[in-house]
Amino acid sequence: MPKVEDLLVIQPLKQFTCADCETTEAVLMRLENDVPHCLACMDLDHLVFIPSGNTALTRRARKASTLSAVVVRWSRARKRYERQGVLVEQPALELAEEQCLADSDVRERQRERAREKRAVEDVEFQQRMAAEISRLFPGCPAERAQAIANHAGTRSSGRVGRSAAGRALEENAITLAVAASVRHENTPYDELLMAGVPRSEARDRIREQLDEVLESWRRPLSG
Repeated sequence: MPKVEDLLVIQPLKQFTCADCETTEAVLMRLENDVPHCLACMDLDHLVFIPSGNTALTRRARKASTLSAVVVRWSRARKRYERQGVLVEQPALELAEEQCLADSDVRERQRERAREKRAVEDVEFQQRMAAEISRLFPGCPAERAQAIANHAGTRSSGRVGRSAAGRALEENAITLAVAASVRHENTPYDELLMAGVPRSEARDRIREQLDEVLESWRRPLSG
């Protein structure tokens, strides 16, 4: 049940008759001396309903509302009154909605700044990775090294560049990333897979070609 100081409004389970105006159309009632009254007769009909669920909106609206009430309904299963929401003044609700919207905008700006920060971090990481590829494979064209780094270093891709070893720019992880690129770009590996050749057999078929490219890239570009 609500605190003592809360005005209590009941959402009845069945139709009731207001003790003052005798209307049977009201959907909410307030008891006075244990007698049901509609909200109009209790001078509460100008209030608007906020259903339970949005804690921030409810808290702010009640704080801004001079008059408010808690709406409850009897639960037959639990044998107790359960809170359904609150009634507040319309201007208070509008103010609370504006405040919550402002909070939402702030959170979105924070998320955007976080995305921008991650993007900068990704670019910096990919640049470092490209530099490490060029160091280990000086014969690899610079634009190819950058393309490999961009692909392997994409955040949340699950690729080798985003593994712990990849983030640490360990030599084995870099070599695996370069080898994967060569396998797909410089050998008929993909065509073999499309032709139904088992993956292990396809790798065996292109292994010599793959090793030749890697070995040539380990030597500096001539000229």
